[in-house]
Amino acid sequence: MKVKNLFEPVLMGDLELKNRIVMAPMTRGRAGEKRIPNELMAEYYFQRASAGLLITEATVVSEQGIGWMGSPGIYTDEMADGWKKVTQRVGPTGSFLFLQLWHCGRASHSDFHGGELPVSASAVKLNGDGIHTPKGKKEYEIPRAMATDEIKTIVKDYQRAAENAKAAGFSGVEIHGANGYLINQFLDSKTNLRTDAYGGSLENRFRLLREVLEAVLMVFPAHRVGVRLSPNGVFNDMGSPDFREIYLYAAKELNRMNLAYLHIMDGLAFGFHGKGEPMTLAEFKSVYKGLIMGNCGYTKESAEERISKQEADLAAFGRPFITNPDLPLRLKNNWPLAPFDDMSLWYTPGKKGYTDYPPFDPAASK
Repeated sequence: MKVKNLFEPVLMGDLELKNRIVMAPMTRGRAGEKRIPNELMAEYYFQRASAGLLITEATVVSEQGIGWMGSPGIYTDEMADGWKKVTQRVGPTGSFLFLQLWHCGRASHSDFHGGELPVSASAVKLNGDGIHTPKGKKEYEIPRAMATDEIKTIVKDYQRAAENAKAAGFSGVEIHGANGYLINQFLDSKTNLRTDAYGGSLENRFRLLREVLEAVLMVFPAHRVGVRLSPNGVFNDMGSPDFREIYLYAAKELNRMNLAYLHIMDGLAFGFHGKGEPMTLAEFKSVYKGLIMGNCGYTKESAEERISKQEADLAAFGRPFITNPDLPLRLKNNWPLAPFDDMSLWYTPGKKGYTDYPPFDPAASK
């Protein structure tokens, strides 16, 4: 029987989600210079715990992975303890919380790394309008191609991050393989010019993601691990001619792993590089038999269309959750949404533009 709406529960592995609405990971930059999660962040996630699943903002797995001001980490005991503030607030709500594991790769700058260049699959510069660093806005640099032996260290960083996430009380983790960050840089031929075991063939370009997953699966069972991909994305100067081949290959390989879900940036989420037709959720559904989470600026109607057509099992919402902490209730009751197009306070310190958005008051609207 087809699912008719977003508000029916769904079994994700051994977790029963109270609805099919997911809060998408969104960088908000409130962790401060030490990158330790805090009470303000705990309040932010608690306010949005009417979603069946919350995925945290991207969280760096190591110092080398840093590329964003004020983003949180998960590579020290202090960071894990900070995240406990968040998991302990969300736990009693009946929502589940996954931590997104992140390494920025070339989408970074030497200002974050004591003068050392950021790393990537290959020495291919990100062409963009610049990056905000601790020393101001700078141009992107040509990254340093990682030596083959270094990649083992990256894999260990992800495993340690997963261990810390488990200690912090998370229900699971999501591997960020999308949006132009390190794993995506290995997947795409535009940024991966390697000739070793991590470049060239589809199998080799997928190897880093496979090894990261194998390491993380030593910490969490497969049904507590998700993966995010952006097959059509051009964010962070991505997009390869053979995008369809690599992402269908990746989906088929991930299908063997019995993961919690595959999180796909659907359609034209970040634009499209114009070579061939964009990949659709239906295309992924034909080769990936587990739960698929769609994400692409959905409205209630477009999300329910994906679910009713069985192209997706879960729908992730990002920006609407910023200004509508009670988004699932607003969608269910057809209450109006607060506007979410003003970016001026998205990454600023403090609670303004973060935890000061009120839930909808039906009585006040009469």
